[in-house]
Amino acid sequence: MPDITPEVVSHLAHLARIALTDDEITRLTGELGQIVDSVAKVSAVATPDVPATSHPIPLGMVTREDVVGQTLTTEQALSGAPEHELGQFKVSSILGEEQ
Repeated sequence: MPDITPEVVSHLAHLARIALTDDEITRLTGELGQIVDSVAKVSAVATPDVPATSHPIPLGMVTREDVVGQTLTTEQALSGAPEHELGQFKVSSILGEEQ
């Protein structure tokens, strides 16, 4: 695995069209090096018999029943609107004349 050098970070920044200062390149060189080392450690212990996971703790369905509750009437919903028309909020056009 190639070492992360300031030249590599500078090259990656150039490819991503990100302007980095010399201080940022120095800092990112160390950070990216640590990330690469960490990924290498995980890859070394990852075996085919260990399933990949997106979360360390299994998650169940965290939804609730869809129960209809008290809702606003049309008049209540529109009572605070600056403008309304035909039971709907009226807003100015943002796309111009092409509608």
